[in-house]
Amino acid sequence: MTLTEDRSAPGSAGLADARHAMISSQLRTSGVNEPWVLEAMASVAREDYVPAALRDAAYIDRAIPLGDGRFLAAPLVQGKMLSEAAPTQQDKALLVGDGAGYLAALLRPLVASLDAVAPAEGVQEGEGGYTLIVVDGAIEALPGQLAERLVEGGRLVTGLVVRGVTRLAAGTKAAGTVSLLPLAEIGIPILPEFAPPKRWSF
Repeated sequence: MTLTEDRSAPGSAGLADARHAMISSQLRTSGVNEPWVLEAMASVAREDYVPAALRDAAYIDRAIPLGDGRFLAAPLVQGKMLSEAAPTQQDKALLVGDGAGYLAALLRPLVASLDAVAPAEGVQEGEGGYTLIVVDGAIEALPGQLAERLVEGGRLVTGLVVRGVTRLAAGTKAAGTVSLLPLAEIGIPILPEFAPPKRWSF
């Protein structure tokens, strides 16, 4: 079945209404009002990025399980991430997440280029020169290898676990260092690959 055929299937009108409600009732009422963010999220069918059995729940205001311990964050999380990232057509961007997933589909038309790495690979050394890095999930600590992939002045947007609470966080690379500033408290799925090493206690 093609994407066009799928969208014309029974129930697609209801999903279109749910997408509109996501814009008006979840994003706008929570302060996400940038026209380009709303346009991006109105144009991407979120239901195409969840398991078939959960299509009718694609626009609920909480994370959706994707299997294998992965989650699609609530729409408000991605709306706020896009807003904070402020991507431009000059950005060489890196997404730490699913390159074929929903957040990648939102980001790709907004930047000059978008690369993606799975969370387990994101902590490794790799190509640099990125002006924007977006981590699709919450981390407890930012690996130095990931920060090294940003150019000086580059931006990084992520979820951050602060004393057990997840927050949206952002930082800019200055003098070779990225300091993350926790922003709004919001429920963001945690990426276990970014947990800090456990320390011995006696």
